[in-house]
Amino acid sequence: MSIDEPSLARLMAASQRGDRAAYRALLTDCRRWLSRYFARRIAPHQIDDLVQETLVSMHRKLDTWDSRRAFLPWLAAIARYRWIDALRRQRDAAELHDDDAFVDAEDEAVHARLSLDRMLMQLPAGQAQAITLVKIEGASIAEAAQICGQSESLVKVNIHRGLKKLALLIESE
Repeated sequence: MSIDEPSLARLMAASQRGDRAAYRALLTDCRRWLSRYFARRIAPHQIDDLVQETLVSMHRKLDTWDSRRAFLPWLAAIARYRWIDALRRQRDAAELHDDDAFVDAEDEAVHARLSLDRMLMQLPAGQAQAITLVKIEGASIAEAAQICGQSESLVKVNIHRGLKKLALLIESE
């Protein structure tokens, strides 16, 4: 099955109504989507665990999805929170084992990403999501528009305004 917004939304709606076959198909498609999502963000040996954590969170929040809203941004938000939790666990573990002699490149990347996430959280959600999808993850404007449920021109405006606000935030620090 194709992993696209309308298909996932239909599977999710059927899953909420108790359709077990739809739920199995949804989990399979979400597992593939999440594996690709995390492949760009975390070490390969951690992907499976993070995918499972996210699927468990998705299961727990199944009834919170509103069928009038897009599914992928909802799933991406859950995935992002699980990913940030994983980054924090890595940082905390590194702090426990760090003798302040050096900070390796992976720790620096974790800290840089947490700093970036803190800055993005200061933006309106639409701007942060558009910047993350296009400028960080490398999605096209068309792909970002589909995921965000926005027009391509709105995605461009959100990116422009968000980057402008980020620049002001950086200058003020």
